[in-house]
Amino acid sequence: QVQLVESGGGLVQPGGSLRVSCAAFGFTFSSYHMGWYRQAPGKSREFIARITSGGSTTYAGSVKGRFTISRDNAKNTVFLQMNSLKPEDTAVYYCNAERSNYDYWGQGTQVTVSS
Repeated sequence: QVQLVESGGGLVQPGGSLRVSCAAFGFTFSSYHMGWYRQAPGKSREFIARITSGGSTTYAGSVKGRFTISRDNAKNTVFLQMNSLKPEDTAVYYCNAERSNYDYWGQGTQVTVSS
C-alpha cells in the first residue's frame, strides 16, 4: 500500500529553523521524483521544492536560499530543511511523489511561524 507520511511540523519563531520529513512506503522510492508543496489558509496549494530521482533540485523563488530539499534513498525519506522562517511560511506542508502517470500525496504536516 502506497503511503507518504510527513512529520516534523510544529510551532517556530520567526527567524528560526525546522526540518520536516516524509517517509515513503509501498513503492520504489529511489525511482520517483519527490516534492514539497504547501497550502496556507484561504490559498491554493503551491510548489515549494523538488528533487529528482537523480538528485537535481529546483525551488520556488519565495524559498530559494532559505529551504533545502534532500533525500535519503536508503531510508526512503525526503527532507525539507527550512531556515530563516517567516510568518508567511505558515501552512500545511505536503509531500509528493511522482513518476510518469503516478502521483502520490501525503496527509500534510502543519508548520506555524509565529512569535
